[in-house]
Amino acid sequence: MEQSLGSFFADNLQEFWNFTGFANATWQHFVMLAVGLFFIWLAIKKNFEPMLLVPIGFGILIGNIPFNTTAGLEIGIYEEGSVLNILYNGVSAGWYPPLIFLGIGAMTDFSALIANPKLMLIGAAAQFGIFGAYMVALAIGFAPDQAGAIAIIGGADGPTAIFISSKLAPNLMGAIAVSAYSYMALVPVIQPPIMRLFTTKKERLIRMKPARAVSQNEKIIFPIVGMLLTCFVVPSGLPLLGMLFFGNLLRESGVTTRLAKTASNALTDIVTILLGMTVGASTQATTFLTKETIFIFFLGFMAFIIASSSGVLFVKLFNLFLPKDKKINPLIGNAGVSAVPMSARISNNLGLEYDPSNYLLMHAMGPNVAGVIGSAVAAGVLLGFLA
Repeated sequence: MEQSLGSFFADNLQEFWNFTGFANATWQHFVMLAVGLFFIWLAIKKNFEPMLLVPIGFGILIGNIPFNTTAGLEIGIYEEGSVLNILYNGVSAGWYPPLIFLGIGAMTDFSALIANPKLMLIGAAAQFGIFGAYMVALAIGFAPDQAGAIAIIGGADGPTAIFISSKLAPNLMGAIAVSAYSYMALVPVIQPPIMRLFTTKKERLIRMKPARAVSQNEKIIFPIVGMLLTCFVVPSGLPLLGMLFFGNLLRESGVTTRLAKTASNALTDIVTILLGMTVGASTQATTFLTKETIFIFFLGFMAFIIASSSGVLFVKLFNLFLPKDKKINPLIGNAGVSAVPMSARISNNLGLEYDPSNYLLMHAMGPNVAGVIGSAVAAGVLLGFLA
């Protein structure tokens, strides 16, 4: 009896051990756990996009707790019916990103772009990063739909990257999403050296005239006309562009203040938490640590460099055709990427570094919000051709 009782406890202890994370852990799990901790450290100690990196970092920890995948526990993010899998549907089905765009529209003032429409060209120029990365991705062997999903990282727009990858390359979504949000968070590190490299001291000191005042009627008409024009040209961008302009109309109409506040605050915060956490949890070591992931991070970095450089260089080229009193400070060229409002703040901070009285923030917001529209249009173009 004593021997059988001992065997019973031994068998149960062995079975319990087989269910623990210690028994199922691999070195890949510990690598990903370290990555998650690094993201959290960047957010808390360096203040790099904490609203994004804390949920993503902790999601990486959640997604890389080792467990016995054959036990049918229904706890993994890729196990049908699990709680994490249900929450992840918002990512895999692509309905978190349009809700984020609704919030972006509700919190964005397009006055700088309305007052100076030519700044839209800077936002368009920055999209060269997307199409440049697309061609390189094709050249190194990615399929066209995968290349399109990877290339959108160059827009520095996490929700757009998630939306496109959910449609074109679901198997690469985790790597693409983490790459996109990583480079968004690293904007303060990556962009300033590029801006200094491609501008002269004289160019950095260019003072731009204050933008004209924009009427309330113009602010109301802009999202309606903007939605119709962009979506007639690129109907496949409707889920993102439609929600972006709808959110902006809620903000500017003057009669839906409560809805605008809900969209820009509570709703956006809730969706950001769920999106960040589930994107992080989707980076399970078994699916994330692959050769393709390394290529994706490299291509994303290259796309972001090209996009930032293209915006700055385009302003320099554009200035050749502008009269002296209407020249644009090329330090706002970096803001053509879609990282709102961080890229615009970088433009402003660098401008103040060279001239403490030269405030560029409002000017930089023009190409910055144009970059949001431009990345969504570029995504629609890729989706229309590749889906």
